[in-house]
Amino acid sequence: MPVVIEDFDSPALRGNPLNDPSTRRIPVYLPPSYADNPEKRYPVVYLLHGFTGNGEMWLNVNSFFTPTVPQRYERLINNGEIGEMILVFPDGFTCLGGSQYLNSRATGRYEDYIIQDLIPYIDAKYRTLGTREGRGVVGKSSGGYGAIRLAMRHPETFAAMGSHAGDLYFEYCYKPDFPKVVNALAKYIHAPNPVGEFVTEFVQADQKKNVDVINIMAMASCYSPLEGFEPAFELPFDLKTGEMKPEVWQRWLEHDPVYMLEKPEYAEALRQYKLIYLDAGIRDEYSLHLGARIFVERLKKLNIPYHHEEFDAGHMNINYRYDTSLAHIWRAIGGEE
Repeated sequence: MPVVIEDFDSPALRGNPLNDPSTRRIPVYLPPSYADNPEKRYPVVYLLHGFTGNGEMWLNVNSFFTPTVPQRYERLINNGEIGEMILVFPDGFTCLGGSQYLNSRATGRYEDYIIQDLIPYIDAKYRTLGTREGRGVVGKSSGGYGAIRLAMRHPETFAAMGSHAGDLYFEYCYKPDFPKVVNALAKYIHAPNPVGEFVTEFVQADQKKNVDVINIMAMASCYSPLEGFEPAFELPFDLKTGEMKPEVWQRWLEHDPVYMLEKPEYAEALRQYKLIYLDAGIRDEYSLHLGARIFVERLKKLNIPYHHEEFDAGHMNINYRYDTSLAHIWRAIGGEE
């Protein structure tokens, strides 16, 4: 299985506010015929990891019985179920756990890192088709969110998009964790900077606890950043009472693809896609199956074509679903050979 690891230095990530590295290790999967067919060019798919993940996690073997995603894909090729594509696995990790693949003055320019830096680099170095018609993006959870959002904002870059249990309908996937944050920060409430105290302790700890809590901090750093403050983001609720702050919450909702669809430019962007693929398990612990249902209902009302599936599972251990999404993406941007 030919996988190359690129040590890629992103200009967009240099000097980012969290001091995370600008150089990222990016696995690139090359299909079986790549070395022996120097004239051939290939479609390319960017696979976006979820919260607390990184690019190399795609290569980790969790179990003897569980193949990695590149192994799953190569098995599909060898079985004649799918054609050959280049797979690229960007690293969107931050010290808070994730970037949501967007630009934020509290985390860094992760949208620019993908669109302006990494994609041109891959097209220049590898034999991709180098066109939007031959390029797709897919991910799971926060990566699924990133795939949807990048697709809505960059129809000139991608022609196919896939989301497995992507973050949709923030009322369900984030709001239930807000009381957990209030409770976890209660012991810091009299500190000059309760959020900063918690984040510093979390980042410095060898064993990470309260991941659900830091997830909300990470989302705030993406959706409601502040400039010139420490920490550089605002939570959408009062830390003492838990009461919602409507003006901050509205800033979050502006990043929710469900509500982004209300803007004509984003709906028009999705009309240009050869494939919009969404799925989620019907027992998803973050209610992301409901978010997907809401999103596709809005697509339906807008007469935007989509492919939507559900399956009997929760949020975790669903990498086998890439067998399905990659097959659909292949048919959209590769076609039958």
